[in-house]
Amino acid sequence: MSVVQDIDYLAVAPPLVVALVAVAVVVVDALLPAARRAVTGWLALGGLVVAGALLVPLAGDRRETFCVGGGGLVLPSCSYVVEDLTLVFQALVVAGAAVVVLLSIDTVRDDRLPSGEYFFLLLASVTGALTLAAARDLLTLVVALEVVSLPAFALVALRRDDPRAGEAALKLFLVSVVSTAVMLFGLSLVYGVTGHVHLDRIATALDVPGDRTAVLVLGVTLALAGFGFKVAAVPFHFWAPDVYQGAAVPVAAFLSVVSKAAGFVGLAVLLTEGFAPYADVWGPTIAVVAALTMTVGNLAALRQRHAVRLLAWSSVAQSGYMLVPLGAATVGEVDAVLPATVAYVLAYGVMNLGAFSIVTLVGRHRPANDLEDYRGLARTEPLSAFALAFSLACLAGLPPGLLGLFAKVVVFQAPVDSGAGWLALVMAVNVVVGLFYYLAWAALIYARPAGDPAQGPPSYRISWSDGVAIGMTLGAAVLLSVLPDTILRFG
Repeated sequence: MSVVQDIDYLAVAPPLVVALVAVAVVVVDALLPAARRAVTGWLALGGLVVAGALLVPLAGDRRETFCVGGGGLVLPSCSYVVEDLTLVFQALVVAGAAVVVLLSIDTVRDDRLPSGEYFFLLLASVTGALTLAAARDLLTLVVALEVVSLPAFALVALRRDDPRAGEAALKLFLVSVVSTAVMLFGLSLVYGVTGHVHLDRIATALDVPGDRTAVLVLGVTLALAGFGFKVAAVPFHFWAPDVYQGAAVPVAAFLSVVSKAAGFVGLAVLLTEGFAPYADVWGPTIAVVAALTMTVGNLAALRQRHAVRLLAWSSVAQSGYMLVPLGAATVGEVDAVLPATVAYVLAYGVMNLGAFSIVTLVGRHRPANDLEDYRGLARTEPLSAFALAFSLACLAGLPPGLLGLFAKVVVFQAPVDSGAGWLALVMAVNVVVGLFYYLAWAALIYARPAGDPAQGPPSYRISWSDGVAIGMTLGAAVLLSVLPDTILRFG
């Protein structure tokens, strides 16, 4: 039997292309004069477009690679798998990263950030996110998760003249290190008992009646910690508000959507493919975490007067909604709840990127970025005001933002069908609480400016890159509100 493995380069092409473009960005930045280094942003965008195009042929041809096990024997277990779940999340990561790059082009110039380092770190983190979506063994999952996280620390800290950025990066780093250490300890316990790193083999080893040990239960529980940090779930959430506010707004958008989506796909794959036989252990744990996460996020968001901090706490609450289907999982029915989480993560990505696109634009002209800075925005920038109001309506789950409404219905159905009525009730109450701060912000957008109308928000010059980013997110939100089956079919 041959020990030589044929690598399917088409299957691994999306993360490979992004990684190569990241290296090219550094080289081009080093060779070009300072006045022309802005081209690195367009190079990064081009790399993401190519990576997205490479997903198209994969959509009709499922591939599996890296299936070589120990001893050179070709085994059915795989470390990297391309399937529907992989392609859906990779598409979200590529599209979300492209929007972030478009929003970053002006931000890098205005804030005088080092463009080469900025776009290299961004693409490096995207490479990890793309790999995480396809990872099917513990080693690949952990390495991909760290590749997502490590560049994020530096991205947050790139605003060297802002002391809040350094503090935010340090907080992000410390929380990440602690949560990763806890996760690795849990995974080491699982590996020590089962003797396997591939998720399908772990599931087989765990699916032995009467062979459940306290060590395995502890390992499965601790393994959730690292992904709890990535998705900003309670009690690993407290880094999010300060980090989002201290980072450049496009970086906050990246952490809120792309990085979080990577965390959710990693968590979903680990639970449904590796730990499915222990759903009665992690299901109730996830349910409690989901209830706490949505409640803490919504209550804290009610008190916020800063736009980015409000979106940060809103993002925490939205994480709670995404966790609800996983919290409703039962042994033997794990696959039934996964599509609801997938559908909501996709809807959330579109909604939140739309809100962050306008917040990025306003923040360039009103650095304080308080909610009062949006008072009367509809009078001077009606299209931008509509885009933000529509995104907020989607996040709240109110018409005309039907995308958010349908996504919440799909998620709400999961605990109802599984008999977890208390979790559905908690979610319903939290959705009502969320209406207050979303509607209050939307009302400010269309309110009459206080005092002299001339003192309202100025009319902004929208650059080509900002316009495309806003158009992409608004167009996607409107289209998916009209044709929600495009993504809700996953639920």
